[in-house]
Amino acid sequence: MTEQRLTLAAGTRLLHIGPYKTGTTALQGAFHHSRERLAAGGAVYAGKGRQARVAAAAVTGARLRKGSVTPTAADWDGLCAEVAAAGERRVMISSEAFCNAEADAARRAVEGLGGERVHVAVTLRPLVKIVPSQWQQDVKDGLCTPYEEWLETVFRGPRQDPVAATFWLRHRHDELVARWVRAVGPDRLTVVVVDETDRDMQLRVFEELLGVAAGTLVPEDGVINRSLTLGEVELLRQLNIEAEARGWSGGRYHKVIRNGVMRHLDQTYSPPPDAPRITTPRWATEAAAAVANEIVAGITAAGVRVAGNLHSLAPPPAPPTAPSAAPAAPPTATLPAEAAAAALWGGLQAAARKPKTPPAHHR
Repeated sequence: MTEQRLTLAAGTRLLHIGPYKTGTTALQGAFHHSRERLAAGGAVYAGKGRQARVAAAAVTGARLRKGSVTPTAADWDGLCAEVAAAGERRVMISSEAFCNAEADAARRAVEGLGGERVHVAVTLRPLVKIVPSQWQQDVKDGLCTPYEEWLETVFRGPRQDPVAATFWLRHRHDELVARWVRAVGPDRLTVVVVDETDRDMQLRVFEELLGVAAGTLVPEDGVINRSLTLGEVELLRQLNIEAEARGWSGGRYHKVIRNGVMRHLDQTYSPPPDAPRITTPRWATEAAAAVANEIVAGITAAGVRVAGNLHSLAPPPAPPTAPSAAPAAPPTATLPAEAAAAALWGGLQAAARKPKTPPAHHR
């Protein structure tokens, strides 16, 4: 799996910065679920929830999804105090929100978490797979823009466009690595390339980094972040359009659509394997492949530690279509009645719930 010994020194603060859509939900769920086993091995998973999203947003200035709590300096200070209290134990801190940090925020994060004790971990998947996943996640967070229009903005629009700027801040992975190398140096940054054929690969690498026994990290049952079908994501996008047109607040959106429609659909409906999925047009896959080659070259030149096959981030392009072949018709965004009913029922239940005093949020 790896060609070098990855285990970090006692007292290291392992800062996992994502980015988004690289298997982070499963990794964070395993860490949260395995706190006692980690403690028995001399390691700590910082924070109280599955990830330190709010504290990370406080130091990076990252925007959280609609209806979320507002990060404060106290959230960040509390996380830093918890990490400092761990003494010589190794500590894992994880949130994709850290990947939103510009250079100054990255330096502040490193300093706050222990300075020279901090080692950064970056988990990566091929860009061509991240692209549709990121758009889908953005739709889950309220985006109204159709996929091909979004692709045009990301790959062909000006880099300073807010949509493109946010995407490339997170997913121009060579630049992401370079920003954090400036904060910690190449010897204190490890890139973990996800093995799509081995679900447990990430867990084993992070166990080795933290010096705990193999098998310490156990996946958390029921915690998934499954991809949506074309029909499901189009339903959500249309709901986003309606919510925006009616001026829904972030809190109302979070209650009815995210915690109602989306959650009930995800928990009660299993789409068939042959359900149409998001398809990326060839021009965009070629554009992503070209960027991926630059990413691999940039990370290689950075001289950081790598676990996994870095070159798998730039898979060879698909063979060209024969000139005589007719282009495939795009799939139709339809939704089975069972799925529509699950979504509708989830929204109705959520809308009918009486408001509760919000619980204390996790750092």
